[in-house]
Amino acid sequence: MQNKHLLKLLDLSREEIYEILDLADQLKYERKHNIPHEILKGKTLAMIFSKNSTRTRVSFETGMFQLGGHALFLANSVSQIGRGEPVQDTTRVLSRYCDGIMIRTYDQEEVEGLAAYGTIPVINGLTDFAHPCQVLADLMTIREYKAKLEGLKICYIGDGNNMANSIIVGGLKCGMDVSIATPKGYEPDQRVLDFAKTVTDAKFFLTNDPMEAAQGADAVFTDVWASMGQEGEKAEREHAFVGYQINDRLLSVAKPDCMVQHCLPAHRGEEITEEVLEAHANEIFDEAENRLHAQKAVLALLMR
Repeated sequence: MQNKHLLKLLDLSREEIYEILDLADQLKYERKHNIPHEILKGKTLAMIFSKNSTRTRVSFETGMFQLGGHALFLANSVSQIGRGEPVQDTTRVLSRYCDGIMIRTYDQEEVEGLAAYGTIPVINGLTDFAHPCQVLADLMTIREYKAKLEGLKICYIGDGNNMANSIIVGGLKCGMDVSIATPKGYEPDQRVLDFAKTVTDAKFFLTNDPMEAAQGADAVFTDVWASMGQEGEKAEREHAFVGYQINDRLLSVAKPDCMVQHCLPAHRGEEITEEVLEAHANEIFDEAENRLHAQKAVLALLMR
């Protein structure tokens, strides 16, 4: 990778995304066949969490262990970050102790600030703007099932949030057609929509009609209607997102072998039905597993 950090998929080229996916495939194979790969032996990753997590913490911490390194969990409640220490001071200190930083937080600007003032790689574990590690795992999973990415159509139904933003960027950069269906007022970030206008070798389509978006899709994505920090909007969002559900009716217009992907945790009966989630559980939980392998590839490429 030419990039020193993974801050958002907008920063990566198609070649860099494929480099990550290819290494992720290799590391997954080696893990399944008990082939050790202590690429980061003796190295330490600082993990900053302003948002709660299951998959992000477990996959990064486990991944560092499998790569021969060590991960430090830093929650706001147990660090000076939570007491208001400036980002530029935190990253200067961690740069002298550790070999990399992963952060899961709210503002994209905080991640960019860590990278600007530090001297070690910074990985975006999630912000309100982007979820690059999740979408790398999604792309890895689709390629496992479909044997390719270019020329496929992927569809996202729901809130135009960090997942929608990263799916648009990751999909288009890999030569996939991307369709998005959101309620009015919940569209993806304008920076992402502006990027989509520059893509010439793949199609992008934004609509308020989920059935239109899902037409002929090879893979359909969704996410919860109210993410962390939006709990106060829950009732309003439940009303706005009526009809934006992955169910049998919606999948009837997708391709017969259409995959379903969900970044989890899922609110069964809201953005996805119980029946659809269970019918597609293998690919959804393969997707969750692939967070481990995709992130190990990112760690190895940035920190070795």
